[in-house]
Amino acid sequence: MAKKFPPVSSKLPVLMHGADYNPDQWLHDPKVLEEDIRLMKLAGCNVMAVGIFSWAAFEPAEGVFNFEWMDKVLDSFAANGIFAWLATPSGARPAWMSEKYPEVLRVEANRVRNLHGMRHNHCSSSPVYREKTAILNGKLAERYGHHPAVIGWHISNEFGGDCHCSYCQDGFRQWLQNKYGSLDALNSAWWTSFWAHTYTDWSQVESPAPHGENMVHGQNLDWRRYVTDLTVDFCRHEIESVRSANPDLPATTNMHMIEGLDYRKFADILDVISWDAYPTWHDAADDSKLGASISFYHDLYRSLKQKPFLLMESTPSLTNWQPVSKLKRPGMHKLSSLQAVAHGSDSVQYFQWRKSRGSSEKFHGAVVDHVGHEHTRVFQDVAELGRSLADISEITGTPTPSQTAILFDWDNRWAVKDAQGPRNSGIHYEETVLAHHRALWEQGVPADVIGSEDDFAGYKLIIAPMLYLCREETGKKLEQFVENGGTLVTTYWSGVVNENDLCHLGGFPGPLRKTLGIWAEEIEGLYDYDRNGVAMEQGNVLGLSGSFEVAELCELIHTEGAEVLGRYTDDFYAGRPALTVNKLGKGQAYHMAARLQDDFLGGFYQAIVKEAGLAKAVEAELPAGVTAQVRTDGESDYVFVMNFSGRGQSVELDSRQYTNLESGEAVSGKLDLPVNGVAVLKRSARA
Repeated sequence: MAKKFPPVSSKLPVLMHGADYNPDQWLHDPKVLEEDIRLMKLAGCNVMAVGIFSWAAFEPAEGVFNFEWMDKVLDSFAANGIFAWLATPSGARPAWMSEKYPEVLRVEANRVRNLHGMRHNHCSSSPVYREKTAILNGKLAERYGHHPAVIGWHISNEFGGDCHCSYCQDGFRQWLQNKYGSLDALNSAWWTSFWAHTYTDWSQVESPAPHGENMVHGQNLDWRRYVTDLTVDFCRHEIESVRSANPDLPATTNMHMIEGLDYRKFADILDVISWDAYPTWHDAADDSKLGASISFYHDLYRSLKQKPFLLMESTPSLTNWQPVSKLKRPGMHKLSSLQAVAHGSDSVQYFQWRKSRGSSEKFHGAVVDHVGHEHTRVFQDVAELGRSLADISEITGTPTPSQTAILFDWDNRWAVKDAQGPRNSGIHYEETVLAHHRALWEQGVPADVIGSEDDFAGYKLIIAPMLYLCREETGKKLEQFVENGGTLVTTYWSGVVNENDLCHLGGFPGPLRKTLGIWAEEIEGLYDYDRNGVAMEQGNVLGLSGSFEVAELCELIHTEGAEVLGRYTDDFYAGRPALTVNKLGKGQAYHMAARLQDDFLGGFYQAIVKEAGLAKAVEAELPAGVTAQVRTDGESDYVFVMNFSGRGQSVELDSRQYTNLESGEAVSGKLDLPVNGVAVLKRSARA
């Protein structure tokens, strides 16, 4: 039976609501803090993230510290029932440090050291930078570790990027020596005999460079893994530097861009996962496709620790850095915020509280605009959400159970994009993963997003789109999952390379060949204007009929025990298998040899959900653009029904008894949802 997780902080055992707050920008005007406290209470905000880029305010000169301004901020918070995530300010170093210790500045891949400026323009390997962060962090911990307003540590800000200085080169070589043990093993793993790039001394090994080595795919992959490990180590260094004063304070770091770092590697050192979400709402006729993709990322970050996470940043209105800075339409702020809660967030927080008066984010959305008062549409939206979060706070700590998992490995993602394979004009890995997830989202079927090293037990369905990099161990785990009664779904471009980005020999899909019951002989990339089709076999187990369009990628496969469910309709491979299922033990494995479109995926996953006996959030037919998600403590279910369709919708609820958690009113029969509408319903959990 599901049970609640303890709240992130016992000081604040409710849903958190707040923003990044930068009082150090307003030290010249003491009245601002007083007014901000009034407005925070008016908006129903109970937590702020403070000190994120405050190094120069804390340490205006080397060894000269000033904490009085933060004392006043935190004391004012405590006196008014407001709490703080206290940040370590390592995301941006002061100018005096860059001038005196240039080694703290990053060296880019072109081997040129950066000038002072920007954020995260620091070297995580630099002994000086590590020393300086530990000193300041230690002083913050000593001074504020037991402050009544402080509920946890916000470690740095949006880690990302890499450095190619001599410290990092030495670190990379040591990392490789620890991993491979010998140059012979490294040369074999990287296949350096290609183009005569064999290394004969460790000193010859460097990070990938635009004017040097960048075509050895195993080397590119290991560099990304090393950068992740180095960044995790720097984050651990920061956590250790603030733990001494109060080991009980939880630590988080706000994640954002998934491009450069494997965030799954941070899960072991963080107490709670947090991330920053900035969708481009209203860039299409309706927001359903974007809503589904943001749900995927909420699911991803929740799954890192399999417990509630925090939405640490979002915008209450608009950004200033997207191609078009569009305002949220009425209702969207509440809908998008409660979407995060529906998928497991125990907070809704913003960047930023008060708009900066100058510099690059002076026009980025904020709760308090330059006008400086509460009489704005955005402030009223935030205040309304604050009331809603207070009404539904019994949800805090509840799990988000799932019987389905999407397999999403960062190193597979890196390898797919580096492969130089059938579609260098765009292989669309992310889009493929999102399309499969969206087909579940449309039915209100919850899903976790897991890695190949995670436990597969407890899932009925695992979907592994484009599992290009597939370790032997992963293949064996998926084989056992199917044998034990699970359903597996895979696609083209799977089981192609191992963990070193070396092609599996003996036929693709490598370690998945027995599980899928096929051999993939060739794969063809299609031009954007090319099309093929898949015709379903009569009487197939899915109950699907007719033909479906395919584009971009077509794999030519042979069956080795698998049953053919659909065949290609065109070109020289017309009539060859394109969709198969293989029975293995108590389970089955489906394989899509071609990139099929949303119409097929919708019907396919409706059949799979029924076949696998997967629970939906509500047993109801959901209109297009409407989805549902559930959190539960085992006694009560909390069902979020959300309308991203861009028009009013109605949902016929099942026969169970529901209560609107905000109003307390009973709900039955037809549930009406306005444009951008969301309803939070409570019901008794199933036995």
